[in-house]
Amino acid sequence: MAKVTGLGGIFYKVPDPAATSAWYKDNLGIGGEWGAMFPWSAEPGGEAYSLLSPFKQSTDYMEPSTAGFMINLRVDDLDGMIAELERKGIAILGRQDEDYGNFAWILDPDGIKIELWQQKGPAPG
Repeated sequence: MAKVTGLGGIFYKVPDPAATSAWYKDNLGIGGEWGAMFPWSAEPGGEAYSLLSPFKQSTDYMEPSTAGFMINLRVDDLDGMIAELERKGIAILGRQDEDYGNFAWILDPDGIKIELWQQKGPAPG
């Protein structure tokens, strides 16, 4: 039986795609001809994972963005990423450390909330 093996992408509309792409490249170091591309292994039991998580319509988790979605990006050094973003004048909306990972939040130039996540430990089984 065919199965989904990971997140294929997030597609959304913005007023100026070139400016948004430049912002992601300049500030988060990701980008390419079609946006950010992340290679993933489809091997079962791998340590890295992505989520597609539905939230209740009433959630405030994506605020202050007014968009109906948020983008979660994996990072390898959250503290370093935060320091670099702050040097560039990008506001850090918050930070939270959990047993399974550390998180920080920013807004992109179009007001989309970006969750930066550094995973701790192996993927849950």
